[in-house]
Amino acid sequence: MSSYISPKAVKGGPSAIQGRGLIAVAPIDKDEVVAVKGGHIVDTATLQQLPERLRQSDIQIADNLHLAAIQDAEYEPVMLFLNHSCEPNVGFAGNVVLVAMRDIAEGEELTTDYALFDDYDGEMPCRCGTPSCRRIIGGRDWRRPELQRRYAGYFSWYLRRRFD
Repeated sequence: MSSYISPKAVKGGPSAIQGRGLIAVAPIDKDEVVAVKGGHIVDTATLQQLPERLRQSDIQIADNLHLAAIQDAEYEPVMLFLNHSCEPNVGFAGNVVLVAMRDIAEGEELTTDYALFDDYDGEMPCRCGTPSCRRIIGGRDWRRPELQRRYAGYFSWYLRRRFD
């Protein structure tokens, strides 16, 4: 059970944003596949029963369905270490395929805006430090018209079908 990471990226190294990140080790072209998310398909109730660490490995793929690691040994192979940024360079092509939203230079941290795939009640502080930083990331930010315009074509299918 694992996620795919392009050979042009390496995961788990130190992040300038928070904790560990995903770093480009070679140039990545716009719309090139960066990663494919792996994991077990679990419903929301099952996800909520998992330890916090494993819950953090999830990505929602449909109403009441998520991809996640369900055992500690799966955490590292499933995690993408793709941190949030309000100026992301990685988006979605479907639900599990992540692609470059622009050309990415070697050495850049690969980031996504959690608004591209998250739908939940709650908030978290943003640590991206970009000029357009929202300071607080909400689980319903995908509803914001300015983000829908800015990220057109890069939302997960799960969310895009709600506003297309």
